[in-house]
This record gives sequence, C-alpha cells and structure tokens, in this order.
Amino acid sequence: MRLLILGANSDIALAAAARFAKESRADLVLASRDLEKLEKKARDLELRFKVEAQAVFFDALDYASHPGFWASLDPRPDAVLLAFGYGGDQRKGRGDFDEARAIIETNYLAAVSILNLVAADFEARGRGVIMALSSVAGERGRATNYLYGSAKAGLTAFLSGLRNRLFKKGVRVITILPGFVRTKMTAGMDLPQGLTAEPEQVAADIHRAFLRRRDVVYTPAKWRLIMLLIRSLPEGLFKRMKI
Repeated sequence: MRLLILGANSDIALAAAARFAKESRADLVLASRDLEKLEKKARDLELRFKVEAQAVFFDALDYASHPGFWASLDPRPDAVLLAFGYGGDQRKGRGDFDEARAIIETNYLAAVSILNLVAADFEARGRGVIMALSSVAGERGRATNYLYGSAKAGLTAFLSGLRNRLFKKGVRVITILPGFVRTKMTAGMDLPQGLTAEPEQVAADIHRAFLRRRDVVYTPAKWRLIMLLIRSLPEGLFKRMKI
C-alpha cells in the first residue's frame, strides 16, 4: 500500500506515518510545505521500518497548484490521510477577518479542493481510501472556538456526503474526530488531563479504523459518549454553559 499524508509535519500525521509503516508496511508519501524538516522525517521512517518514504512539497492554501500536485504523484497513492489544519486565534478572528478566513480556508476550503481531486481519481479507479482529520469541535458551536468548529463541521458534512457518493464505487471515506490532543497546535492550552490524548493514541485509532473498515471514529473512543451528551443538551441550557 502507498499512503499519501497531507500536512505530514503535524504531530498526529507523523505518528500515523509510523503506525502505518510499522503495522501495514505502507510506503509513504509525506507532503507539506517544510521540506527540510520532512526530508529528515522521511529518512528516519525508512531506516526504522524499512519502507519507502518520500517527501514532497504541498501547499494546502495554493488551490491552483493542487491539480498539478496530484498529477505529479507517480505511482498514485492507494490511500490518503488528510492531516493539515489550523487552530488559529478565535479572539483575534472575531475582529480580524484575515484570521477568520485563514481558519476557515485551511480547515475546510483547502480540504475540499484537494479531496475533490482525490475522490475523482479513486472513483475512476474503483478503489482507494480517504481518511481525514475533522474534530469533535464541529459537532456543536462553542463560544471559545466556533470559527474553527464551524470549519470542521463543514468538513465533517463534506466527508459524509463524499462517503455516500463513493460507497458504491468501491472507495472508502473515514471521518476521524479527535478530542483534545497534546500537539504543537494545542501547546500552551490548559487541556483537561483525563480527556487529552497523545498523538500516538490517535494514530493507533486511525489505523484500527482503517483495518476495521470504519466510517467514523472518535478518538479517544470516550468522545463518542461525551459528544452524544453535549449534542443532547437543550440550546437554552447550552448557551449558558462556559465550555
């Protein structure tokens, strides 16, 4: 199997690369903007797991480059993991549209742009697996991160529709919904200890969902129940809560 990871310099992406290389002997195409860092990671993965690991340049926000990027991959991947994202600054984004746009474009529009190309190719081939990191933040808007959450809500709906469209074509789409994860993006945040996962745990859950042919995976699994409870709260109560 050949796995393309978009946004491969992220902590979760690198943990997933190691997991797929170790457990599924996957050859890897690691895509991101920071090629210098990515080249080092690719060499490390090759040495540790005896798989092929290639680093390639990819700019999620350069939509015009996406068709050429996908066409340049030879051979084409059998599976894609979309792992890029931008948490942004919610407080800044309330008054600075450039920040709001960066959050929405990175987490939603950029994903739609590249995944439309992946989906068309996989559909034509009649096989392939698309995995994408959305977030539990997209399941209900909170005062502290509704810009990020709204973009992830859009991505979750997009993936659901893509799964519905591609199912009969032999293409799988897996929606990954992490809760709190200890990464560079959450550095400095006061995260609840009992609800915060390490990237390696999320990577293990992603790989397990891939093997078990899941459609949607919450990671850690406890977030499925947590979000069921949060979604069930009446709006009159929810709007008074500080979460």
